Amino acid sequence: MTSSRLYLRFLRRFSTAATVPPTTVSSTTITVSKVKSKLRKVQDPDKALAIYNSVTNNSSSPLSSRYAMELTVQRLAKSQRFSDIESLIESQKKDPRIKTESFHSTLIRSYGRASMFDHAMKIFEEMGKFGTPRTVVSFNALLAACLHSGLFERVHQLFDEIPQRYSVITPDKVSYGMLIKSYCDSGSSDKAMEIMRDMEVKGVEVTIIAFTTILGSLYKNGEIDVAESLWNEMVRKGCVLDNTVYNVRLMNAAKESPERVKELMEEMISVGLKPDTVSYNYLMTAYCVKGMMNEAKKVYEGLDEHGCCANAATFRTLIFHLCINGVYDQGLVVFKKSALMHKIPDFKTCKHLTEGLVKNNRMEDARGVARIVKKKFPPRLVTEWKKLEENIGLYSKARTTAAASSSSRTRQVFDEEIESASE
Repeated sequence: MTSSRLYLRFLRRFSTAATVPPTTVSSTTITVSKVKSKLRKVQDPDKALAIYNSVTNNSSSPLSSRYAMELTVQRLAKSQRFSDIESLIESQKKDPRIKTESFHSTLIRSYGRASMFDHAMKIFEEMGKFGTPRTVVSFNALLAACLHSGLFERVHQLFDEIPQRYSVITPDKVSYGMLIKSYCDSGSSDKAMEIMRDMEVKGVEVTIIAFTTILGSLYKNGEIDVAESLWNEMVRKGCVLDNTVYNVRLMNAAKESPERVKELMEEMISVGLKPDTVSYNYLMTAYCVKGMMNEAKKVYEGLDEHGCCANAATFRTLIFHLCINGVYDQGLVVFKKSALMHKIPDFKTCKHLTEGLVKNNRMEDARGVARIVKKKFPPRLVTEWKKLEENIGLYSKARTTAAASSSSRTRQVFDEEIESASE
C-alpha cells in the first residue's frame, strides 16, 4: 500500500534524524510551535508522520517531543493503523534517550493514547533491561496509559501492586488524582470521595484537579447536593479556584437556565477570573436547550468581543441545534466558518446538516459539506459517510447538461469560500 511505503520512508528519515548531532541539523528544520500548529490541524496519519519526522533532537524539548509523539499516534489510531503505531514506538528503543525515564514514559503514554495497554505495560516492564530508572514518573505514565485505554479496574489493581513490587515507587498527588479519575469515569464517585479522604489522612495534597474531577462526576451522576457540599468545602479550605472548576459548575447550570449560567459567570468575574470559550459555550448551550436560538447566536457572534475564539465544541453545539430547529441555511454558514478554522464538528452533527440540506433540495451545498467532511474525517468514518451519501441519494440523480453547468458554478463558489482554507 502507498500509505505503508510512505510510513516506512518517514520512519527511516526519522531514525536517521534522531542520531544526527545537533550541530549538523538543517537550519530549515520546522520549529516546535509550527509542529504543534500543524499537528492540531492534520488528520491524515501519513501527513502527521511527516510532521513528526521534522522533530529532531535539537529542535524540541522533551515535553514537545511527547506532544508530537502522542498526537501522531492518535492520528494513526483513528485510522486503526495499530501495526504502524507499534513500528513507530518500537523503533524509538534504538534512541539513546531510552535510558532516560522521561523518554521511556513518553513511549508508555503513547501506547496508551492508542488504547494499546498491553504494549504500554511491556514497555514499563522492559525499563530494567535498558537500565532506565523507575520512579513515580514512569508509574504515572503507566496509570495514564491505563486510563486512556479505559481499563479503570486495572488502574486500581496497578495502584496497589506496582508500589509493592518496586519499593522506590511511592504514589504522589498525581497518582492519586488518576486513581480518583478512574473511579469517577467508572461512575463510582463515592469511592473517589473515599480516596480523597484517605489522601487527607496521609497528608497527600488534594489538587484542584482532583477536586474538579470529583465535582464533575457528582454533577453528572445527579448528586447535586453532594456536589454543592463539596464546592462549599473547597471554598472553606481556601482552594485556588480556576476556570476549569467553575466551568464544571457551569456545565450543570446549563441544564437549569441561561440566567443561572450568567449568574455563575458574574461570580467568576467577581473573584478575578475571566470566562473563557468553554464558559461561553455553556451559556450558548443553555440558550439552545431552551430553544432561544437568536440569543445563542449572539453569544457565538460575541466571542471575539470577550477575547475568546470558537472551538470545535462551539461549532458542534450551535450547528446541531440550528439543524434541530430546521435552520439549515444558518447551520451551513456556521459550518463554513468551522471549516475555515479547521474545527469542523463531529460526524453526527455533519450528518444532520447534510440530511437537512438534501431535504430542502440544497444538493450542491450538501455536496460541498460532504467534500470537506471526507477530507477531514479518518478513513473509517469516511466509509460510513459514503454509505450516508448513498442512503440520502446525494449522488444518485442524473443531471442535465445545464444543471451540471450550474452545479459546477455553485461548487466553485462553495469551494472558494472554504475548501482552499481546509487543505
